[in-house]
Amino acid sequence: MNKIHIIGIGFRPLDRKAGEAVLESEVVLTNNRLLEVFKNYEEYTRVTNKITVHDSVYEMLDYIGDNYRGKKIALLAAGDPMFFGIGRLVIERFGKDAVEIYPDLSSVQVAFSKIPETSNNALMISLHGGPDAARRRKLEYEIDDIPSLLATHNKIAILTDKVNNPGKIAEALASRYRKGVLPYAPTFVMYVCERLGYADEKIIEGTPEEIAGMSFSDPNVVVIIQDTDNPPIPPLNKGGQRGVTIHQEIIFGLKENEISHSRGLITKDEVRAVTMHKLRIPERGVLWDIGAGSGSVSVEAARLSPGLKVFAVEKDEEQINNVLVNINRFNITNIEVVRGEAPEALRTLPSPDRVFIGGSGGRMDTIVNLISEKMGSGIVVINATTIETLNEAVHGLGKNNFIVEISEISVSRSKTVGKKRHMSALNPVFVIRGEKM
Repeated sequence: MNKIHIIGIGFRPLDRKAGEAVLESEVVLTNNRLLEVFKNYEEYTRVTNKITVHDSVYEMLDYIGDNYRGKKIALLAAGDPMFFGIGRLVIERFGKDAVEIYPDLSSVQVAFSKIPETSNNALMISLHGGPDAARRRKLEYEIDDIPSLLATHNKIAILTDKVNNPGKIAEALASRYRKGVLPYAPTFVMYVCERLGYADEKIIEGTPEEIAGMSFSDPNVVVIIQDTDNPPIPPLNKGGQRGVTIHQEIIFGLKENEISHSRGLITKDEVRAVTMHKLRIPERGVLWDIGAGSGSVSVEAARLSPGLKVFAVEKDEEQINNVLVNINRFNITNIEVVRGEAPEALRTLPSPDRVFIGGSGGRMDTIVNLISEKMGSGIVVINATTIETLNEAVHGLGKNNFIVEISEISVSRSKTVGKKRHMSALNPVFVIRGEKM
C-alpha cells in the first residue's frame, strides 16, 4: 500500500530521502502559502505538473482519502509536521502505518535561534485555532491563561493565528498588570518572529505595553521571557513574622504567618483546609471569594488551580492591600481584586462555579439570591462564627434549592506553659456547604 509522504519545508533544503519522496510522487499537495515557499526549492521545477493546491485542510484530507491507495502522494507541510501541524490530522484520519514523516525545523526552533535564547525549560503552546475560521478547534490554552502560565514558566513560545495574534497576547499581559492587581509587577520581554524563513522575515522585540496594539504579518511566532535576574521583591509580611521562608514548591497548606493579614483577621489554617475541601476546587472555572479579607482562601485556591479565575471581593482598603501583597508574594496571576461590597460588586462578574463567603456585611440573603441567579450549577461554602449567621446561611441556601450540609469545626492548639504543653481552644466555626445540581 502507498504511504502518504508528509514533507516539512520552510527552512532547509530537502534531504535525500525527502527529495526522492517528492520527485517520485504522482501528486504534490500544498496550499498557496507553502507553494510560494516551495518555489525556492530545486525540486519545484521538476514537479510543477504534479502540484495540486487546496487551501482547505479538510479538502486536502478528503483528497488524500480518495486517492492515496492508488497514487503516490507527497503532502507539503510547514516546518515540523508533528509540531502542532498537519501530521497529527493525517495520522488521526489514516493511521500511523499509512504515513511517512520528513520533518524540517519547527518555527519555534528557528525563533529561539533568531532571538537568540536557549529553549531549555520553555513551555511551547499553540493558540492556532486552525486554518478554517468556521471550524476552529478547541485549544488546550487560551490567551487569558498566559499570565498564569508565566507564573510557573519563565519562557513561553506561542504559535499564533489571526485571531490569537501577538497584539492581543501583549494586551492580555499589559492589562493584567496595568490594572494594579500586582503592586510589584514582573518584567517581560516579548519577541514577535514574523514570517520566519521568508525573504522579509523580521524580529520585533519589546515590552507587552509596546507590542500591544501593533499589527504583524502572518505567519508569526511569539516568545515571552520573564526577567528572572530582577524579580519583583515582595514586602515584609504584615501580620506575620519577619524573615519567614516561603517554599514555592508547596502548593497547598500555607501557614498564617506566611500570609499578610491584619489583627488576626484570617481564616485559620485548619478551617481553611476544611473550607478548601468542601469547595472541591476545580482545575478550571470561576471562584468568587466574597469578603476576601486577607485573601487567604483566594491565594490557596489560585495556587492549587492555576487555570481557575479567582475574584477576591473586598471593600476594606487595608484588607485589599493585604490581598495585593499576598498576590505579589506568591507570584499569583489568576486572582483579580474587586473593590466593593456584595452584592453590588458581584453583578458584572462572570458566573461562578464556586463561591466562598467569609463575610457578608449583614447582606447574606441578597448575596445568596444573586449567587443563585448567576450560578448554573456549583458549590457555595459559607463560614460562620455566630448562630445568627449560621441560620441566615442555611435559610438563604435552602430557599434557593441548594442541597445544604453543615459542619462545626472545633480546633485546639498546643501551647507551652512552663515546661508542659496544654491545649488552647479556638472559637468554633460553622462551615455551611450548599450545592446546586
